Amino acid sequence: MKNLMELKGNWNETKGKLKQRFAMLTDNDLMLIEGKQDELIGRLQLKLGKTKEELHKIISEL
Repeated sequence: MKNLMELKGNWNETKGKLKQRFAMLTDNDLMLIEGKQDELIGRLQLKLGKTKEELHKIISEL
C-alpha cells in the first residue's frame, strides 16, 4: 500500500476511483482519519469481502 503521506495527499482522488470501481461504497466508508487506517481497511474488508492484502493491492494500483 502507498505510504500514509502519499495516501493522504491523494486521498480525494483515490476515494473517487474506489467509489467508481465499487459503487456500494459511501463517503462514510471511505473516511480517512489520521491514525485510523486500520479501521478504514477493516470497513472496506467488511463491505467488499476482500482481504487486507487484496485491498492494499487495489489501492496501490489506482
